[in-house]
Amino acid sequence: MYINLASHYIPSNIVPNSYFLDKNGMDDETIIRKSGIKNRRKASSNENVNTMAISAIEEGISKLPYNISEVDLIIGATYSPYDTVGTLAHVVQQKYGINKAIVFSVSSACSSFINAIEIVEGYFAMGKAKKALVVTSEHNWAYLNESDPISAHLWGDGASAVFLSNERVTEKDHEVLGVNTEGHATIGRGPNGVCLKPFDGGISMPDGRDVFYNAIKYMSEKTEAILKKGGCSLSQLNYLIPHQANMRIINKVAETLSFPIEKVVINMIEFGNTGSASSSIGYSQIFHSMQKNELAVVTVFGGGYSSGAMLIRA
Repeated sequence: MYINLASHYIPSNIVPNSYFLDKNGMDDETIIRKSGIKNRRKASSNENVNTMAISAIEEGISKLPYNISEVDLIIGATYSPYDTVGTLAHVVQQKYGINKAIVFSVSSACSSFINAIEIVEGYFAMGKAKKALVVTSEHNWAYLNESDPISAHLWGDGASAVFLSNERVTEKDHEVLGVNTEGHATIGRGPNGVCLKPFDGGISMPDGRDVFYNAIKYMSEKTEAILKKGGCSLSQLNYLIPHQANMRIINKVAETLSFPIEKVVINMIEFGNTGSASSSIGYSQIFHSMQKNELAVVTVFGGGYSSGAMLIRA
């Protein structure tokens, strides 16, 4: 399985930490100490999950080495949908007139990107698709409770698009050497660790400590496991792309793995936690700069709980 292109979209509206002082009493110093976030992005009033997904595709489509109409599998990944019936994947199909494609959306909180990639792997293996598009998009601000001092300051909006094929298309393609996912609803707070209840408080994180501990544990373990499966070592790894939940979590994962923080892709300081899109945005940020045979691991942990990792070679 090969990745032909990765692109992303970040809204232009910047929300600084100072915004929350009169909303919930959180000041700049406290937010940075607790999360590492300085700014986050917020979609404009005429944007939503679907429009951001389209914008992410538009950012890279000129570099796609084939016509988008050749895509025969479209998977959307989001936990913050604009429409739960006409999903972002269907909107993409309509926008680009992609006839006869398999189209659906999935949600496994912030690990949804890797779940979608693993589903693509399955469709390719069964011979039911040859070219796929995974679009991840989150509109956290649509569900944000600004008065929540625990997690309101964490969230940001953004989207990413990743095109894949079952065979190599160009020499610039990245090869997926392995992908794995796992559900963890039976541990810790499970489905109660992170919540998005549209009519009952919006998006929230009732127990940050539980999320903190398990995110470190499973993002570290999944990284080691996917490297082992691919016959690679940590010393060979050029990039680690973790889910962008919290800088303290990212630092602790790097410390647990004894991996240089300088090789960790970090975007949450300026973008905030963009949910399932965060790791795919991170991958998109380095897609064109990865050199031949360099290795990257995308590792994720999501509310629910769930985890996963993907090993990529340029």
